[in-house]
Amino acid sequence: MSGIATKTKKYAILFHRWLGVAFCILFALWFVSGIVMMYWTFPEITQREALERAPALDAAAVKLSAAEAFEKIQPADTPTRASLETLNGRPIYRFYWGRDQLGVWADTGEPFEAVTESLARSVAARFTGQAASSVRFEGRITEADQWTVQSNYRSHMPLLKFSWPDGEEVYVSSVTGEAVQHSTRGSRIGAYFGAIPHWLYFLPLRENTKLWNDVVVWSSGIGTIMSLLGIAIGLWLYSPSKRYRFPSGARSVPYTGQKRWHTILGLFFGLTVCTWAFSGMMSMEPFDLSWGRRSPRVAGSLQDNLPELGAFAARHPRDVIASLAGSFEVKRLELGSFAGEPLYIATEAEHHTSIIPMAGTAREAFDTGAIEQSLLNATRSQSIAEKRLVTEFEAYYVDRHGQRPLPVLYYRLNDEAGSAFYVDPKTARVVARYGAGSRLNRWLYHGLHSLDFPILYRYRPLWDIVVLALMLGGTALCVTSLVIAWRRLKRKAVQLSH
Repeated sequence: MSGIATKTKKYAILFHRWLGVAFCILFALWFVSGIVMMYWTFPEITQREALERAPALDAAAVKLSAAEAFEKIQPADTPTRASLETLNGRPIYRFYWGRDQLGVWADTGEPFEAVTESLARSVAARFTGQAASSVRFEGRITEADQWTVQSNYRSHMPLLKFSWPDGEEVYVSSVTGEAVQHSTRGSRIGAYFGAIPHWLYFLPLRENTKLWNDVVVWSSGIGTIMSLLGIAIGLWLYSPSKRYRFPSGARSVPYTGQKRWHTILGLFFGLTVCTWAFSGMMSMEPFDLSWGRRSPRVAGSLQDNLPELGAFAARHPRDVIASLAGSFEVKRLELGSFAGEPLYIATEAEHHTSIIPMAGTAREAFDTGAIEQSLLNATRSQSIAEKRLVTEFEAYYVDRHGQRPLPVLYYRLNDEAGSAFYVDPKTARVVARYGAGSRLNRWLYHGLHSLDFPILYRYRPLWDIVVLALMLGGTALCVTSLVIAWRRLKRKAVQLSH
């Protein structure tokens, strides 16, 4: 029996050793880039940034109602969404059919057509606040580059790219005329050291979505096995009685030098390496965690379908914007309907909205009873098992940066999956949802990978200290792996040369 155990230990050590040689660079890269990603991520235009940089709508410039503007394009179907925004200093209606959209200038009634270089240049300059005279046109981007490799940019192709001498860059959509990507020299450097190596967002690999997905899943999966083996070997070899004899004295670990440090660091930080590799794999959702108990599908918003645009005739958008002047800067005016009532939702900033009905005064939130009924209708459920107002972040609704809306309404349905929804009462939008499987995935991915526990976030910089300590420990472990791997490969090369 002891002979089998000895052989098992020997092969386990060999397997772990050569997996370490193969993956030590990748793991070191993941840990170092993970430290960078604690504070710098991939450059993008967030909803918050887009609204902060957007100009307020000018009521006097809005000449047409939504119905009048819609008549200028005369499509066959009623749009699923409609909004009034500002583009290049002019008000524009945008009518949506899923991902497709058409635009009409609200000041002249002219359909929005091709995005010219001149228009895009002006949009980019307005977005950055830089002079249009100093901008350089980099050309029309017809294929993904390093900063537009995600799939959400494909519908905006070709993109018109502009740059400034200080390194600031903006991509403008040829479809909508909006700035859809923005970066600075600093944010790109941060991405090169953080998000790109951490997510393996190298352009030739990321362009092939399936290959990229397989590489991430398999490498993190193999890394998990490698880490588990390392932990098992470390515990197997560790001797509390210090039975290993060396000229310098008795020790608990049968190695000296880098191998000794690797074993000691592995005993302390091996579990961290293992859980981060495993949770990184779970970020790709490689497994079906529904177990047959699927939560009902619910759209991102509980609002009704957009009614015929004639239903908004009682209140012209120009008057709505003017009525809020002085206390509220309207940067986007959405047309919607809730509980059978047509209404406008004015947005000044992220999570700062106002609801304007066809009659009566503006209000900040929708009726909670109507939200509850809309959720039941959307999920085809009979009853709600639990409901409450969430005023601070909790285990299943948390945000390190504090940018999610609060307060929100929490509803748990009386169904087999225990489906739960967090709803923003200001917009009737579902801002988070969970079923049995997604609850587990929340802990297996975010819980293990980001340590996004409310208590750590609540007492910053406690989260920073804990995560940074673990990351530095993991980095040190990976550095010893690099040294050991280099020495082993060098020794093998010398042996093969003789």
